[in-house]
Parts: sequence; C-alpha cells; structure tokens
Amino acid sequence: MTESLSVKVISPQNLLFFGKATSVSSRNTSGNFDVLPEHTSFITIIIQSPIVIRPVDSQKITLTFSIAVMYVTDNNVTIYAQPEAINL
Repeated sequence: MTESLSVKVISPQNLLFFGKATSVSSRNTSGNFDVLPEHTSFITIIIQSPIVIRPVDSQKITLTFSIAVMYVTDNNVTIYAQPEAINL
C-alpha cells in the first residue's frame, strides 16, 4: 500500500506546490472530503473553499482559490487553480 500522495498545484502561470502528502482535504457542493493514498479516481470543482494539503515532512498548507479543479488518479492529485490564490 502506498503511504503518500504526489500533489501538484498549478495555475496558468506557475507551479504553486509540488510534493508528497499524506492527505488533501477540501469542500465541494456535496460537502467536505478527504483524499488519502489509494483513493479512487476523482474529479471535482472547488469554489472558494480552503484546500488543505498535509505534506509528509512539514506542517499543513492551506490554500483558497476563487475556483479550482482537483483531479485524482493513481495516488496523484493535481489541482488546477486560478492565479489569485489566498494563503491562509
């Protein structure tokens, strides 16, 4: 079993985060959710809700975007976000 996720957060202009994480959490129109290692394939739109990344070797990172798309497959989480990020 894989114990971490490969997480990438990108905007049209920049790579905002790239690294290994134990989980990624946020909220979509269906409610709160967590992505853990071995998560099934998943795609969702996140609108003005915090995205919490828990890196393997550091403290959690919280990002909020006006809109973002999260795509999960094979322990890879890619978040496509608008450039006006607000770090909390």
